[in-house]
Amino acid sequence: MTGYGKAVATYKEKKIHVEVRALNSKNFDCQTRIAPIYREREIEIRRMIQASVVRGKIDFSIWIESDTTDDVPTINMALVKNYHAQLKAMQQEIGGEVTPSEMMQMILRMPDVMSHDETVELTDEEWAAAQTAINEALNNLHDFRAQEGAALRKKFEEKLDNIARLAKEIEPWEQSRVEKIRTRIVESLRELPDVEYDQNRLEQELIYYIEKLDISEEKQRLANHLKYFRETMDEPQSQGKKLGFIAQEMGREINTTGSKSNQAEMQNIVVQMKDELEQIKEQVLNAL
Repeated sequence: MTGYGKAVATYKEKKIHVEVRALNSKNFDCQTRIAPIYREREIEIRRMIQASVVRGKIDFSIWIESDTTDDVPTINMALVKNYHAQLKAMQQEIGGEVTPSEMMQMILRMPDVMSHDETVELTDEEWAAAQTAINEALNNLHDFRAQEGAALRKKFEEKLDNIARLAKEIEPWEQSRVEKIRTRIVESLRELPDVEYDQNRLEQELIYYIEKLDISEEKQRLANHLKYFRETMDEPQSQGKKLGFIAQEMGREINTTGSKSNQAEMQNIVVQMKDELEQIKEQVLNAL
């Protein structure tokens, strides 16, 4: 969901600058810095942003670069004289030496000494120009995100292929361990002196034990999740949260497979699968 877009529109002597930055976030969170003349349109601006970006932490700025002196702040002389008189009285009351330069610096920092003329009204023509700049910046942000999304999809495909390949690598070890389990149990029984056992009962217990370690269902569900993840990426709407949920389900099947894997070779493969899945979970945060 990271991205950046900017645009500039011209209206008379003004240049209207718009910048939009997007970072990862589960929800829509928009921080705005809006030039005073456009503040009356803030709600409309926010609606435009949310309709375009859906979700993410958004930093939006719109400001004016003017070729005229209309935006030069004016000094409120009456207020300056009032502050000066009060500071002089305070100095006489409590003492201390303050130079004229220091006095002037203090006054200029007082509230409302410097003010802008905010009586300029926003015309429909200027707002139309501002909207053009906003839409262009949002479109540029969308294009940036699309490029990031293409690279992200390639990364997802690679990790999904790796998990599917590793799941296949488990199968030879899964098949050979059945005979190893049987051999180990029988040899252990033979080592016990004067112990007789029912061969049929032994076979039943072996079947029960091996069924508890069977991972066929986990492999099938994992394959389904891998397929569903790919299908979800093809959907036109933003599906980042849904991809996150599917990744969680994939993790459950991989964890269960690991708990049933009683061979070092199988467990090593499961660790590799977990590593691939963790990288998917990290990158899902970047998906809309």
